[in-house]
Amino acid sequence: MTTSPAATPGPTNPPERRLRSVVGDATAKKLATLGLETIDDLLRHYPRRYVSLGEMTDLASLQVGQYATVMARVVEAVNKRFGPGGRKTRTEVTLTDGNARLTLTFFSQPWRQAQLTPGTVGLFAGEVGQFNGRLQLTHPLYEPLEGPDALEGRIARGIIPIYRASAKIPSLAIERSVETVLPVADVEDPLPEDVRADRGLPSADVAFEMIHRPRSDQQWRTARDRFRFEEAFVLQTVFAQRRHAALGQTAVPRPRRSGGLRDAFEHQLPFTLTDGQRAVVAEIEADLAREHPMHRLLQGEVGSGKTVVALLAMLQVVDDGAQAVLLAPTEVLAAQHHRGITAMLGALAEGGMLGGAAEGTRVRLLTGSMGAKARKEALLDAASGAAGIVVGTHAVLQETVQLAELGLLVVDEQHRFGVEQRAVLVDRYDTKPHVLVMTATPIPRTIAMTVFGDLETSTLSELPGGRQPIQTTVVPAAERPDWLARAWDRVREEVADGRQAYVVVSRIGGSETEPGEKGAGEKADPDGPPTRSLVDLHEELAAGPLAGLRLGILHGRQHPEEKDATMTAFARGEIDVLVATTVVEVGVDVPNATVMVVVDAERFGVSQLHQLRGRVGRGGHAGLCLLVTSAEDGSPSRERLDAVASTSDGFALSRLDAEQRREGDVLGAAQSGVRSSLRLLSVVKDEQVIADAREAATAFVEGDPQLASAPDLRAAVERLEQSQQADYLERT
Repeated sequence: MTTSPAATPGPTNPPERRLRSVVGDATAKKLATLGLETIDDLLRHYPRRYVSLGEMTDLASLQVGQYATVMARVVEAVNKRFGPGGRKTRTEVTLTDGNARLTLTFFSQPWRQAQLTPGTVGLFAGEVGQFNGRLQLTHPLYEPLEGPDALEGRIARGIIPIYRASAKIPSLAIERSVETVLPVADVEDPLPEDVRADRGLPSADVAFEMIHRPRSDQQWRTARDRFRFEEAFVLQTVFAQRRHAALGQTAVPRPRRSGGLRDAFEHQLPFTLTDGQRAVVAEIEADLAREHPMHRLLQGEVGSGKTVVALLAMLQVVDDGAQAVLLAPTEVLAAQHHRGITAMLGALAEGGMLGGAAEGTRVRLLTGSMGAKARKEALLDAASGAAGIVVGTHAVLQETVQLAELGLLVVDEQHRFGVEQRAVLVDRYDTKPHVLVMTATPIPRTIAMTVFGDLETSTLSELPGGRQPIQTTVVPAAERPDWLARAWDRVREEVADGRQAYVVVSRIGGSETEPGEKGAGEKADPDGPPTRSLVDLHEELAAGPLAGLRLGILHGRQHPEEKDATMTAFARGEIDVLVATTVVEVGVDVPNATVMVVVDAERFGVSQLHQLRGRVGRGGHAGLCLLVTSAEDGSPSRERLDAVASTSDGFALSRLDAEQRREGDVLGAAQSGVRSSLRLLSVVKDEQVIADAREAATAFVEGDPQLASAPDLRAAVERLEQSQQADYLERT
């Protein structure tokens, strides 16, 4: 696991806890290259593995470029002369694990031959290179495990810890630093004594000794379990405090009122809600009626009907005389939500207007690129309360946007908003609005507990009646070009039957790039083929396999009015095939679209492909998803695509996606630039540990909300809250 960012000295990180005060400036500088600056940083830089004396490293498993620490036995050591007149020497030492061999190379150090005699067993550390087809370490650091130079305590224990290291500070030096720090460290213990006792966990000082200087495998396993639980417990304590604090906040109760806008909308619904939708609606209805603000996550399978559930909640608030805001991450999605909600409400969305229903309200769209007249009308309706529902992007967060009375904030695709952005609206009012967070990406329970731990969770796993099956097929374009030709034929056939199609690519192309987009002609993977750009592919399709069809283009660099016009035309059936980037990934709902072709599908994540697939089959006709790829059969990328094609279960795919990604990515570190602070806890695999920690933390906080009886726990929570980690936990 990766380490947390280096901490900044402050009240929770006093100077006496800095490493240089114990190990000296020179060693401290080297440790700082690994982000280790305090005593606590070093003690929590846990060994990545252990080896027992006599247990040789599998040398065949080494890879070129890897920085490795190996235990092996010297077979041979020879000095060879080279250069003009043979004045230079090269010492070659051959190691073995009993099977494979590894060469050590030292230049101009002939005395190494006498130090590394055949039969010597030692630890050798360096970057793995290759010369003449053989793996080698050049000028490695080494330490004998026999004789007067060996660490006596380690020999007595018989177990050697191996740490994540670098060329600046090898595992051997880290081990020595730990040996220096352990006897003098005044360690904090974030786990309250009764929490430890209930689970039979050792204290922190004992556990640090067991994990860094174990005398048996059982010792380091026991210590590892203790620190894994500790990581989960501190994190869940943060969430438990937030939930407890929310209970102390006041909100205006918004109970359901009969005979209002919500009842009128339900009566005109052309379909029956699923059992799952009704259960979630009841949960939200009860939350809105309470005197403290709702903080609920609504997640669901693609096409499970989250928008209808959210709309019913918004109408409940409007019936009580307040307003609801739906915050969307992009203008395309905001416009889509506005169109969809307006269409579902019909005359109920034309309150006070000619032809509008007497009990109706207005639904206003507010984005940053709106014309002056439309923006002025939207702002006036929002400020007066005439608009019961305001749909918008980040533009809604501006100070110039005033609402008569905000009762409910619905945040769509929460991971695209920072906590500070959401707080702009929430904190603007003395009486807190209710908050409903929606995500279209199914989340495994472990991740939901860790990332959305401060929210109550509702899940929609049942699809509404009438949703058509979606057939997903991998199209290996390089291996079977005839399959690719057939894919474009299938698009033409669907269009001939009156249907529509999407073609999605990973980048736009041209002379400019969007943030995160690969430049024109640039390879996303140096070892893979160049990705296709939207610009190039659109031209090829228009002149080739889709010639004669009405093709449209949609991407993030277009002017918002152009994007909206394109989506409107596609929704009206005026465009046969929409060639787009992932702006159509979520929220876009065109029931007549039946085909989704994803080009360079290996460039997309599992959950992203599942979201794209969910854009088709939303009407009365079956859907078809074609994943076009150049990935070779048997490669990890191809296996990922095959997994998507094999199941339509979004929750199973989301777990697979999370298992294949680094922990930092799961927690959102890739988006924020902050590395994960979790060293031992896996938010994907340790479900029972997280659930146990959540229960324990909730119980502890209920009895001691300010953590007055647990100063070490309070300090650990403060450090987490003060770090950037706290920000990206809520962004994910």
